[in-house]
Amino acid sequence: MTNFVHIPVLSRELIAGLFVVAGGHYLDATVGGGGHSLLILQAAPDVRITAIDQDEVAIAATRARLAEVEPCFADRVQFWRGNFADYQPQGMQFDGIIADLGVNSSQLDTPTRGFSFRHSAPLDMRMNLQQSLSAADIINTWDEGELADIFFHYGEERLSRRIARRIVQNRPFETTTQLADVIASCYPSKSRYGRIHPATRVFQALRIAVNQELTALETFLSRAPQWLKLGGRIGVISFHSLEDRRVKQSFKSDSDLQVLTKKPIQAQALEIADNPRSRSAKLRLAERITS
Repeated sequence: MTNFVHIPVLSRELIAGLFVVAGGHYLDATVGGGGHSLLILQAAPDVRITAIDQDEVAIAATRARLAEVEPCFADRVQFWRGNFADYQPQGMQFDGIIADLGVNSSQLDTPTRGFSFRHSAPLDMRMNLQQSLSAADIINTWDEGELADIFFHYGEERLSRRIARRIVQNRPFETTTQLADVIASCYPSKSRYGRIHPATRVFQALRIAVNQELTALETFLSRAPQWLKLGGRIGVISFHSLEDRRVKQSFKSDSDLQVLTKKPIQAQALEIADNPRSRSAKLRLAERITS
């Protein structure tokens, strides 16, 4: 379990922006491997955390990691397994809320989870392993128009229709690499070996569709400000423009919030060198100003 590694991105900026207070109660809506939660616990005395994740492997790994770092930390964290869109705080209010969106590094690096085309693996992509819908179900059963729509809207893939047609012609698919190869074949040969693999946008779109990420994010953003105490802060880290636009618009349109980041905070060169995945991360912060 402890092999579930979470390298928290923009951690210094997030902790500073969250303004952690002694004895405070914080909500980590996407605990992952517990990297950000650990930093919050270390930022001030007697901090408590409610930690959410829909991946039971992540929760088990976080429990083990916190107990290993400091045994008392495990007693200060209450876990809730599920999608953050379904969470109900039962009247609790928090001094701060964080959400680190997208797929966890460990999920990407575990071939059997099927999030990446770097390894041949079953087409899965479920963050919640108890749900039934997988990437294989979508690829092998959805019609051509539905596939084209998700590739275009969720992946901003300009060849969405061509790719959807080629997939329907060649299915069924069983593995990530089979699918990636067919997607790549839709591109001119000179475009197949650039910095970004041709399958990247389709795999992003599939992951979003499997996990209903954008719908869940919109629900969470509409509710989370009401869970903050007056003066409490919310920080959301996104990894692509579809998420970032929703965070920006939600913060700006909520009369209970004051936006603290006119432009998103992005990783500096040193962090990008240590963790290349931080390159696309964007942090937005807001504070609750009305009760």
